[in-house]
Amino acid sequence: MIKENIEKVRQRVSAACARINTDPAGIKLLCVTKGRSAEEIKEVIGLGLEYLGENRVQEAAQKFTLFPRAHWEMVGHLQSNKVKEALKIFELIHSVDSVSLAQEIDRQAARINKVQEILLEVKTSPEPSKTGFAPEELAAGVEQIFKFKQLKVKGLMTIAPAADQPEEARPYFSRLRQLRDKLDPAWIISMGMSDDFEVAIEEGADILRLGRVIFEP
Repeated sequence: MIKENIEKVRQRVSAACARINTDPAGIKLLCVTKGRSAEEIKEVIGLGLEYLGENRVQEAAQKFTLFPRAHWEMVGHLQSNKVKEALKIFELIHSVDSVSLAQEIDRQAARINKVQEILLEVKTSPEPSKTGFAPEELAAGVEQIFKFKQLKVKGLMTIAPAADQPEEARPYFSRLRQLRDKLDPAWIISMGMSDDFEVAIEEGADILRLGRVIFEP
């Protein structure tokens, strides 16, 4: 089933890329392994998905010991007290949602002489449950974060609200792309999940965070 799911995802990615005349090779499929077994993870790696995303540091730490050669990325909310452990595991942290968190990552990264790659999470929707920089505060936040020598800002991330139709996510993805273009057109964008990734591609996503569409019927 997982093999067939991945093939279908790749076909859908290619079709979405064709609609906007872009190369599907430029889209990274980040397989979110939250709650998935070691056997399932081994299968997706064997099928060519070597970029794995996790929501929680503790769960990632257990899986990292089993699959240390995979490329692990943090996609969930990162608490400051988990930063030290996170830096041992993740190549890219998608969910840097405040200057204070960035400062703590910088501080802990300096201790181990690591330059940590990060994305800045932007709250493009009004949902109270979402975290991230407000769009109007992002430029000021970036200015402060650029002062931290152990961080490398690679781009932006957002999560669209849950919706009945994928098309409803488009305004939130479009907003993120506009913010990116204004700040640095070379930055990458992480947006789009199992329910809305084709719309995300059409709006300029570089990284798709996919879990359910890969692992479930």
